[in-house]
Amino acid sequence: MSKQTKISTIETREEASAAATIDAWRMLRRFGRRRGAVFGLSVLIILILCTVFAPYLTAHNPVKPDVTNRLAPPGADNPFGTDNLGRDVFARTLFGARVSLTVGPLSTAIAVALGLLIGCISGFYGGTVDLVLQRIVDVVMCMPAIFLILVVIAFVGPAISTTIMVIGLVYWTAPARIIRAEFLALRDRDFIEAAKAVGMNEFRIIWRHILPNALPPLIVQTSLFVAQAILIEAALSYLGLGAQPPVPSWGNIMTDGGRVLHRAWWVATFPGIGLFLTVLSLNLVGDGLRDALDPKQQ
Repeated sequence: MSKQTKISTIETREEASAAATIDAWRMLRRFGRRRGAVFGLSVLIILILCTVFAPYLTAHNPVKPDVTNRLAPPGADNPFGTDNLGRDVFARTLFGARVSLTVGPLSTAIAVALGLLIGCISGFYGGTVDLVLQRIVDVVMCMPAIFLILVVIAFVGPAISTTIMVIGLVYWTAPARIIRAEFLALRDRDFIEAAKAVGMNEFRIIWRHILPNALPPLIVQTSLFVAQAILIEAALSYLGLGAQPPVPSWGNIMTDGGRVLHRAWWVATFPGIGLFLTVLSLNLVGDGLRDALDPKQQ
């Protein structure tokens, strides 16, 4: 390679990097103009910080009962009151958030990774490969997701790790469909044909050229998948099939609160508010990402 060619290549890469940086700043500015999205992101950051520093935010043990202080209303020592075993609801809500904010992202990561793999193969190769993979997707999507989750947990046994794996392995079909649709729209574009013409291998075409252009819709949907996974985990815990006592989870805290709702409204209310704010914030962030990544907004 001549010296002039090397200089031209370096300049092209620098220009591409600068353009990517400008696009990133534009997306951040568009995201920042959405007050709802900024509010949602702020709430999520606060919730994450509260879960990380939970041991330093309360002096109470979330699993240690105190029968002498049962169903105490909110006060100075117990800001969210106590439950039917005298456990501090504030401490249990903080530590319960750890379960939800762990199950949601991890199960979504499994679903997105599997869906990304299936969607890339199906959309890029098409033909018989696409036909077979999409029939598998159709079969999985035809089955009620909650029913599948309940059946698997009934056989394997309830646990946080089981919940993460089951949710991820059941909800991979939506990411697969999204990525497949994007690949089908992109694989015949001129820049892909040009990459094939210069002898670029399939993996590099997928990784460097198609996938970056196919990701924006999936990024938007991922925030919604996380919210959905958190709701499913809370529902499973509420039914006694998620996090098992004495491990606190928003779902099983609300189960305990439901039994004494007529006497102690605070037990179920505060974890319910936490669940509501988390899901609402994720949806607001998803709306903000949708607008920020929309080419029509550029």
